[in-house]
Amino acid sequence: DELREIRANEAKKAGSLAGIEVVTLDIGDLLPNGCDFEQRDKVIELIKRVQPDFIITHSPNDYMPDHREVSKLVFDASFAASVPHYGAPGKAAVVPVYYMDNLAGVNFIPTEYVDITEEIDLKIEMLECHVSQLKWMRDHDGIDFAEFVRTCSRFRGIQCGAGYAEGFTQELAWPKIVAKRLLP
Repeated sequence: DELREIRANEAKKAGSLAGIEVVTLDIGDLLPNGCDFEQRDKVIELIKRVQPDFIITHSPNDYMPDHREVSKLVFDASFAASVPHYGAPGKAAVVPVYYMDNLAGVNFIPTEYVDITEEIDLKIEMLECHVSQLKWMRDHDGIDFAEFVRTCSRFRGIQCGAGYAEGFTQELAWPKIVAKRLLP
Protein backbone atom coordinates (compact mmCIF):
# COMPACT_ATOMS: atom_id res chain seq x y z
CA ASP A 1 0.00 0.00 0.00
CA GLU A 2 2.86 2.37 0.83
CA LEU A 3 4.61 1.70 -2.51
CA ARG A 4 1.30 2.18 -4.36
CA GLU A 5 0.94 5.66 -2.84
CA ILE A 6 4.59 6.54 -3.53
CA ARG A 7 4.29 5.52 -7.18
CA ALA A 8 0.98 7.35 -7.65
CA ASN A 9 2.56 10.54 -6.30
CA GLU A 10 5.64 10.09 -8.50
CA ALA A 11 3.39 9.71 -11.56
CA LYS A 12 1.39 12.82 -10.65
CA LYS A 13 4.60 14.81 -10.21
CA ALA A 14 5.92 13.65 -13.58
CA GLY A 15 2.62 14.39 -15.32
CA SER A 16 2.45 17.88 -13.82
CA LEU A 17 5.73 18.77 -15.57
CA ALA A 18 4.00 18.40 -18.96
CA GLY A 19 0.44 19.34 -17.97
CA ILE A 20 -0.74 15.73 -18.24
CA GLU A 21 -3.68 14.37 -16.26
CA VAL A 22 -2.50 11.15 -14.63
CA VAL A 23 -5.15 8.44 -14.35
CA THR A 24 -4.71 5.14 -12.56
CA LEU A 25 -6.92 2.08 -12.52
CA ASP A 26 -5.21 1.02 -9.28
CA ILE A 27 -4.14 -2.46 -10.37
CA GLY A 28 -1.10 -3.42 -8.31
CA ASP A 29 2.34 -4.54 -9.44
CA LEU A 30 2.38 -8.06 -10.90
CA LEU A 31 -1.43 -8.17 -10.82
CA PRO A 32 -2.54 -7.11 -14.35
CA ASN A 33 -4.32 -10.04 -15.96
CA GLY A 34 -5.50 -9.92 -19.56
CA CYS A 35 -8.20 -12.51 -18.80
CA ASP A 36 -9.64 -10.68 -15.76
CA PHE A 37 -13.01 -9.24 -16.79
CA GLU A 38 -13.09 -6.76 -13.89
CA GLN A 39 -9.76 -5.30 -14.99
CA ARG A 40 -10.88 -5.22 -18.62
CA ASP A 41 -14.09 -3.47 -17.59
CA LYS A 42 -12.03 -0.77 -15.83
CA VAL A 43 -10.15 -0.16 -19.08
CA ILE A 44 -13.43 -0.13 -21.06
CA GLU A 45 -14.89 2.45 -18.69
CA LEU A 46 -11.79 4.63 -19.06
CA ILE A 47 -11.87 4.42 -22.87
CA LYS A 48 -15.58 5.33 -22.93
CA ARG A 49 -14.90 8.31 -20.65
CA VAL A 50 -11.82 9.60 -22.48
CA GLN A 51 -12.99 8.94 -26.07
CA PRO A 52 -9.44 8.68 -27.50
CA ASP A 53 -8.52 9.30 -31.14
CA PHE A 54 -5.94 6.50 -30.83
CA ILE A 55 -4.39 4.44 -28.06
CA ILE A 56 -0.73 3.78 -27.25
CA THR A 57 0.05 0.76 -25.09
CA HIS A 58 2.76 -1.79 -24.42
CA SER A 59 3.82 -4.23 -27.11
CA PRO A 60 2.47 -7.78 -26.74
CA ASN A 61 6.08 -9.05 -26.78
CA ASP A 62 7.35 -6.70 -24.05
CA TYR A 63 9.87 -8.03 -21.53
CA MET A 64 7.69 -7.50 -18.45
CA PRO A 65 4.69 -9.72 -17.68
CA ASP A 66 2.67 -6.72 -16.39
CA HIS A 67 3.22 -4.91 -19.69
CA ARG A 68 2.15 -7.95 -21.74
CA GLU A 69 -1.05 -8.27 -19.73
CA VAL A 70 -1.81 -4.54 -20.04
CA SER A 71 -1.33 -4.86 -23.81
CA LYS A 72 -3.96 -7.61 -23.92
CA LEU A 73 -6.34 -5.71 -21.63
CA VAL A 74 -6.09 -2.60 -23.80
CA PHE A 75 -6.48 -4.46 -27.10
CA ASP A 76 -9.58 -6.32 -25.90
CA ALA A 77 -11.10 -3.29 -24.15
CA SER A 78 -10.55 -1.03 -27.16
CA PHE A 79 -13.08 -3.07 -29.13
CA ALA A 80 -15.46 -3.83 -26.26
CA ALA A 81 -15.70 -0.10 -25.48
CA SER A 82 -17.43 0.34 -28.85
CA VAL A 83 -20.33 -1.85 -27.76
CA PRO A 84 -23.00 0.49 -26.32
CA HIS A 85 -24.89 -2.13 -24.32
CA TYR A 86 -21.80 -3.52 -22.56
CA GLY A 87 -20.43 -2.15 -19.30
CA ALA A 88 -20.37 1.55 -18.56
CA PRO A 89 -22.95 3.71 -20.36
CA GLY A 90 -22.05 5.03 -23.78
CA LYS A 91 -19.67 3.82 -26.41
CA ALA A 92 -16.33 4.76 -27.93
CA ALA A 93 -15.17 4.54 -31.51
CA VAL A 94 -12.97 1.63 -32.52
CA VAL A 95 -9.65 3.46 -32.76
CA PRO A 96 -6.15 2.55 -33.91
CA VAL A 97 -3.87 0.98 -31.33
CA TYR A 98 -0.13 1.67 -31.39
CA TYR A 99 2.46 -0.33 -29.51
CA MET A 100 5.37 1.51 -27.93
CA ASP A 101 8.96 0.36 -28.14
CA ASN A 102 10.16 -2.43 -25.88
CA LEU A 103 12.91 -1.87 -23.36
CA ALA A 104 16.16 -1.62 -25.35
CA GLY A 105 14.20 -2.18 -28.56
CA VAL A 106 14.65 -5.94 -28.27
CA ASN A 107 12.57 -7.76 -30.90
CA PHE A 108 10.80 -4.52 -31.86
CA ILE A 109 11.00 -3.04 -35.35
CA PRO A 110 9.26 0.33 -35.48
CA THR A 111 7.08 1.18 -38.45
CA GLU A 112 6.51 4.75 -37.24
CA TYR A 113 8.80 7.21 -35.52
CA VAL A 114 8.07 10.40 -33.61
CA ASP A 115 10.82 13.00 -33.38
CA ILE A 116 11.23 13.90 -29.69
CA THR A 117 14.42 15.94 -30.01
CA GLU A 118 12.78 19.02 -28.49
CA GLU A 119 11.14 16.96 -25.73
CA ILE A 120 13.97 14.61 -24.69
CA ASP A 121 15.09 16.70 -21.70
CA LEU A 122 11.51 16.97 -20.45
CA LYS A 123 11.04 13.22 -20.98
CA ILE A 124 14.12 12.49 -18.85
CA GLU A 125 13.06 15.01 -16.20
CA MET A 126 9.65 13.33 -16.02
CA LEU A 127 11.24 9.89 -15.86
CA GLU A 128 13.48 11.00 -12.98
CA CYS A 129 10.35 11.76 -10.92
CA HIS A 130 9.85 7.99 -10.65
CA VAL A 131 12.51 7.69 -7.96
CA SER A 132 11.27 4.39 -6.50
CA GLN A 133 11.36 2.65 -9.88
CA LEU A 134 14.72 4.12 -10.90
CA LYS A 135 16.26 2.95 -7.65
CA TRP A 136 14.74 -0.52 -8.10
CA MET A 137 16.08 -0.79 -11.66
CA ARG A 138 19.51 0.32 -10.48
CA ASP A 139 19.47 -2.30 -7.69
CA HIS A 140 17.71 -5.09 -9.64
CA ASP A 141 19.17 -4.61 -13.14
CA GLY A 142 22.28 -2.55 -12.48
CA ILE A 143 21.32 0.21 -14.93
CA ASP A 144 20.87 3.96 -14.85
CA PHE A 145 17.43 3.84 -16.41
CA ALA A 146 17.26 7.54 -17.32
CA GLU A 147 20.53 7.28 -19.25
CA PHE A 148 19.34 4.01 -20.76
CA VAL A 149 16.17 5.70 -22.07
CA ARG A 150 18.15 8.63 -23.46
CA THR A 151 20.49 6.24 -25.28
CA CYS A 152 17.64 4.19 -26.76
CA SER A 153 15.89 7.40 -27.87
CA ARG A 154 19.10 8.53 -29.54
CA PHE A 155 19.37 5.20 -31.38
CA ARG A 156 15.79 5.50 -32.65
CA GLY A 157 16.64 9.06 -33.70
CA ILE A 158 19.59 7.83 -35.73
CA GLN A 159 17.31 5.31 -37.46
CA CYS A 160 14.94 8.01 -38.68
CA GLY A 161 17.24 11.01 -39.12
CA ALA A 162 16.28 12.86 -35.94
CA GLY A 163 18.24 13.79 -32.84
CA TYR A 164 16.01 11.65 -30.61
CA ALA A 165 12.91 9.63 -31.46
CA GLU A 166 10.41 7.11 -30.17
CA GLY A 167 9.40 4.07 -32.22
CA PHE A 168 5.93 2.59 -32.58
CA THR A 169 4.10 -0.09 -34.51
CA GLN A 170 0.42 0.04 -35.36
CA GLU A 171 -1.80 -2.92 -34.55
CA LEU A 172 -2.84 -4.19 -37.96
CA ALA A 173 -6.23 -5.61 -37.07
CA TRP A 174 -9.41 -4.63 -38.80
CA PRO A 175 -11.15 -2.21 -38.13
CA LYS A 176 -8.34 -0.47 -36.22
CA ILE A 177 -6.43 0.55 -39.36
CA VAL A 178 -6.75 4.07 -40.74
CA ALA A 179 -5.21 5.63 -43.85
CA LYS A 180 -3.92 8.78 -42.18
CA ARG A 181 -1.08 9.64 -39.83
CA LEU A 182 -2.22 10.07 -36.24
CA LEU A 183 1.09 10.26 -34.40
CA PRO A 184 2.76 13.69 -34.41
